Amino acid sequence: MHAPEFLQSTQSSYDAIAEAYTAEHPDSLAGRPLEQALLAAFVDLARASGGVRRPPVADIGSGPGYVTARLHEAGLPAFGVDSSPRMVALARKAHPELRFHVGSMTALDLPDETLGGIVALYSIIHVPDDHLPSVFAGFHRVLLPGAPVLLGFQSGGEDGHRRLTERFGREISLDYYWRTPDTVAGHLTRAGLHLYARVLREPEPGEKMPRAFLLARRPVAAGEAAAG
Repeated sequence: MHAPEFLQSTQSSYDAIAEAYTAEHPDSLAGRPLEQALLAAFVDLARASGGVRRPPVADIGSGPGYVTARLHEAGLPAFGVDSSPRMVALARKAHPELRFHVGSMTALDLPDETLGGIVALYSIIHVPDDHLPSVFAGFHRVLLPGAPVLLGFQSGGEDGHRRLTERFGREISLDYYWRTPDTVAGHLTRAGLHLYARVLREPEPGEKMPRAFLLARRPVAAGEAAAG
């Protein structure tokens, strides 16, 4: 079965710019207290839902691996997933003590109800609208009851799309989708995930668009206990 065309172009584009991207973004959470606070909230929710079992959490679209590393430093058993083999190689080199593998959020190769949480910061921005429902359904499938999801993405007054054909002096074909928090929250809700919080941050210097963050959880069914 062939990967979707958008996934192939995303993979090849990030393979082409992996070194330059990593050099520019070794840790995009550094110096950003709001993002760090949201990640800390995710960690607390994951701990509370995971209990003594401490199930693994996945950083999907892990890129250079700095989010995976922060989750590990916070005491969670974290691993990274990225569609770009070159990005995965660089993440392994930078964080040899952690696990990274090539994969896609469109087809998570994970058993049902095994994850204690999912972080996807600036990775759903490359997923077309018609693929988001299946992506979030996949998140619901692999999450344990009560486990959290943290999403981060560029936002604006309305949904939009553009394609970049050059970055860091390299030829690429990379689609970017920006969406309102309501749009993404609607997809999460329809996938059976319950919204916990939403935050919209104004652009910082060097940024053109606001940043949106959504925290959601897979609900715990009546008579069902979270992991513990």
